Amino acid sequence: MGEAATIQADIFDPVELGDIQLANRIVMAPMTRDRAGPGDVPTEVMAQYYSQRAGAGLIVTEGTQPSPTGKGYWRTPGIHSAAQVEGWRKVAEAVHAQGGKIVMQLMHVGRAAVAANKDRSAETVAPSAIACPDPIPGPDGSLTATAMPRALATEEIAGVIAEYAAAARNAVAAGMDGVELHCASGYLPMQFLSSNSNRRTDRYGGSAENRIRFVVETLQALADAIGAGRVGFRICPGVAFNGMADVDPHETYAALLKAVDDLGLGYVHLIHIPLEGQDALDLVHEHWSGPVIENGGMTLESARDLLAQGRAAAVSFGYAFIANPDLVERFRKGVPLAKASRATFYSGAGDDRNGYTDYPNMEL
Repeated sequence: MGEAATIQADIFDPVELGDIQLANRIVMAPMTRDRAGPGDVPTEVMAQYYSQRAGAGLIVTEGTQPSPTGKGYWRTPGIHSAAQVEGWRKVAEAVHAQGGKIVMQLMHVGRAAVAANKDRSAETVAPSAIACPDPIPGPDGSLTATAMPRALATEEIAGVIAEYAAAARNAVAAGMDGVELHCASGYLPMQFLSSNSNRRTDRYGGSAENRIRFVVETLQALADAIGAGRVGFRICPGVAFNGMADVDPHETYAALLKAVDDLGLGYVHLIHIPLEGQDALDLVHEHWSGPVIENGGMTLESARDLLAQGRAAAVSFGYAFIANPDLVERFRKGVPLAKASRATFYSGAGDDRNGYTDYPNMEL
């Protein structure tokens, strides 16, 4: 495939990712913050949180479950009920009112779930009946053993993909500019991709070509639902989080990237970690010709260098956006960054605003 179709650019230059026009190349990465209200409905506080950070060229929301089965963490939002759609509409309107763009990350956790975090009627499903070995925080925040998943029957998989497509339509109905399929962090799509969590013997398991099938079909369904140029996907080849241990991530992700390269998708969002044998960004460029969002511990300087080299179309920052709602302006003016309190990443200690919407802008 060669290098992606990017040009040398500065971080403050505009860019198009598929059908989405960004005012700058600074992306707010998706971050779970556990602030959804009853019924997994986005709240007014969430709308404020995202609108405060609308200076980003693009906001990718926290992982949002496409169905009750897809939930695994406490107080994560959904996009499968009318109330959730209305809650997200307020978020999208608040971001757009500030001139920002926002896409929703669709996150089905699969086996990475604690039963107490879900509706009582919601199952835990996965490609194979293999439990996630990593504990997950329960309702009180304490690490809890995950539920044993039920392996999806072959005939059920089309229904799961349809839930994703319906979620994408709901996201657009709520005013989102697009969606991002979460294919990393050991969640359902990555469980299909990884050889150690996918022991299936049907057309969705075995060879790399079969293990990528669920993700390829899901991305095609999302593209059909809302337009390919409004769909991105996030990957992290080689990550071990939530028990991932693919025997050959190079083969798996090369097959995936080649299979979806011609779909006309908006972008691939790479969480860049060390990968034995080949740099992950090199792997992406070898097999993918579309825009790349690079993520992974960058500074302003290293991000600018990457963009100047034409190695990415945009760069994403996570933790930096938590304590710096005006991160783009701080970068622009060279103002030092504030540090976030990890103690309030997932809880406001009785007040959802604490460590969430109460970080101030820089003093002018």
